[in-house]
Amino acid sequence: MRELVDGLVRDGARPAALAATRERDGRTATYTAGVGDLATGTPVPANGQVRIASNTKTFTSVVVLQLVGEGKIGLDEPVETYLPGLLRGDGIDGSRITVRRLLQHTSGLPEYTQGIAGNFAEFQHRYMEPRDLIDIALEGKASFEPGDGWEYSNTNYIVAGLIVQKVTGRPLGEEITKRVIQKIGLKHTYFPATGEQKIREEHPKGYHADRPGGPLRDVSVSDSSAAWAAGALVSTNSDVNRFFTALLDGRLLKPAQLKAMRTTVPATGDPSPGARYGLGLMSKPLSCGGVYWGHGGDIPGYETRGGVTEKGRAVNIAVTVLPGGPAELTQMEEAVDSALCR
Repeated sequence: MRELVDGLVRDGARPAALAATRERDGRTATYTAGVGDLATGTPVPANGQVRIASNTKTFTSVVVLQLVGEGKIGLDEPVETYLPGLLRGDGIDGSRITVRRLLQHTSGLPEYTQGIAGNFAEFQHRYMEPRDLIDIALEGKASFEPGDGWEYSNTNYIVAGLIVQKVTGRPLGEEITKRVIQKIGLKHTYFPATGEQKIREEHPKGYHADRPGGPLRDVSVSDSSAAWAAGALVSTNSDVNRFFTALLDGRLLKPAQLKAMRTTVPATGDPSPGARYGLGLMSKPLSCGGVYWGHGGDIPGYETRGGVTEKGRAVNIAVTVLPGGPAELTQMEEAVDSALCR
């Protein structure tokens, strides 16, 4: 593991790398490489907090599926049932998009982040309401008819988060905290409060280049409201391992909902060969045989990858800058594979 994290910073492309492992018997370990602050050379905190980005989708999906198990949401009910009139646009009709299709990325909804990508400096400190994100998405057109394809779209999870709020009458962050974070004792995981921009606990600084090849700047202080239900959570590698282990062990969902979550379709646009997507949960093949289950996430400042094998070994790796290209992303995936197969 130490060789793996050292390798992620060796070429200088990533300021820091952090990793945590969890064995089936509960033994854990953490590893770091690089520096936590480029300006001062401060060491990387051993289990520092990072923005875990799209791993948030799995948390959101768990809450939706818990509500399905309670009979408050129907997986095959259309969005229109819960949010009438919300989804109307070019080829977009909320009466034809089910909750399942949202969670599985088979809805065809356009990607709202395309409206803000490439201009992070403008949005870094801007607070955005979920409906603002939906409005941006609806400026685009549907990618395909609902159920006729697969395409990763953060918009799906913004809609899912709004359904949770409509059904429960409570903020999404509160529901995630109560139903997931507190339930399994994640001590270093939180959903940022409205307007909260600083990371609460010890953390490596996250960096971002505003243009390809440009200088890295510290973006640790950011408003994550533009990610919301799709990517706002802050956590540690160890907590992420604990979460995915508890999920796969059946401690968060009833058997029927966990089975639905693990029922996958080919993730045809994912860069990992053989990747499949369930309901907020991905499976990826291992070079040593079998698959691992997890998600991963990318947000300006941080990239995370990891998961849990069927035998219960877990690993999560974070670096403090987004990948510069496909080769760097592949290196992260290969590091996870090596860690889970050792």
